[in-house]
Amino acid sequence: MQVSVTFKHLEPTDAIRSYAEDKVGKIKKYLDNPVDANVVLSVEKFRHIAEVNLMVNGIAVAATDATEDMYSSIDNVMDKIERQLRRHKERIKRHKPRNHQSSAALEETVYSSEAMDTEEAPAVIKMENYFAKPMSVDEAIMQLDLLHREFFVYTNASTNNISVVYRRKDGNYGLIEPKSA
Repeated sequence: MQVSVTFKHLEPTDAIRSYAEDKVGKIKKYLDNPVDANVVLSVEKFRHIAEVNLMVNGIAVAATDATEDMYSSIDNVMDKIERQLRRHKERIKRHKPRNHQSSAALEETVYSSEAMDTEEAPAVIKMENYFAKPMSVDEAIMQLDLLHREFFVYTNASTNNISVVYRRKDGNYGLIEPKSA
């Protein structure tokens, strides 16, 4: 586990650094793979703020807490992280095991406006490639929430089709699935 501790507006001490590293190290029981952990400790007037960011299997997990004592801020923020990881692990356990057939990667090819010889076409600013893992709709919604994204592309495990789940403006979720001909 890679842990980096950053101090802002606070004198860096070995005691606080080792305390934060020990607390972050205790979450190994919820993780299968090594993770990168960033801990930011700062002081604003009388508030001692602890912020922890983790990358767990490509999923960002983060929490922040502020109290009048840095040690209690670290304790509280690690309790929040532990609850999130425990909830994530329980959700994964509730899902049926997936079949491990080879899943195709979703590739997107975009042509720039110069290649089309039209000046009215908008320019492509960003292109992303997604690996569409096979999963259920519930698991895709869970990933959407954990990643804090507006949409999530995945392979539907029951139909083996590429699907998209997205967050609607009314707070509900939408699902886009291709229709078989």
